[in-house]
Amino acid sequence: QVQLVESGGGLVQAGDSLRLSCAASGRTFRQYIMGWFRQAPGKEREFVAQSAWSNTNPIYAASVKGRFTISRDNAKNTVYLQMNSLKPEDTAVYYCAARSEGTIWNYWGQGTQVTVSS
Repeated sequence: QVQLVESGGGLVQAGDSLRLSCAASGRTFRQYIMGWFRQAPGKEREFVAQSAWSNTNPIYAASVKGRFTISRDNAKNTVYLQMNSLKPEDTAVYYCAARSEGTIWNYWGQGTQVTVSS
């Protein structure tokens, strides 16, 4: 029902910025809560941020709050993750996800690698 494709990852230095994009297909994009997760080697996948269709009251993990910003352009069926002041510990594969109910994230992208060097 929904397909997600991430882009924008890359190799940067500590303190740099990146903006990740997630293009979603489907006719009911506005009905989904969109989120970003990440997974570093040897670690569990962790929640990063989420946003409802209106862009109001986004939720962030404590580790990224104040540095990352999630936003979405519903006309383009795209959600973004602006990452500022990147740290080496932000290094991970970043995944876009979508859910329509409850706390279960039903749809996932394939991920995009973000590597932050010291």
